[in-house]
Amino acid sequence: MLIAAVLCLCAAVATAAMGLWSASRPHATDQVAQVLRAVVPTQLAAAVMLAAGGVVALAAPPHAGVLALVVCVVGAVGTVAAGCYQSAKSVALREAAREAQSSDAGCAGACASCTLSCH
Repeated sequence: MLIAAVLCLCAAVATAAMGLWSASRPHATDQVAQVLRAVVPTQLAAAVMLAAGGVVALAAPPHAGVLALVVCVVGAVGTVAAGCYQSAKSVALREAAREAQSSDAGCAGACASCTLSCH
């Protein structure tokens, strides 16, 4: 149980460090960087969950510690997965709206050279 608790605490520190590193990066136009920056709050929440699971695993009786550790790890992974999905969806919607806006003015009346399909 001690090894699992220490690994959980180390994962909490690593997750928090990655979240803080992503938050400190400047804003970028790259989609991947936008998603990583948007996931920062969920990374920090996952770090708190992992830390709580590690502390409970160290302090509680073995049966309760295992249960708390499993619940916290599953919760942290689910939180980060949901955050990644929502962030990627948001960036994809923004990118699609920007593409639709730029494609509307793409031909600028030059129908002979236009490669876009008509609406």
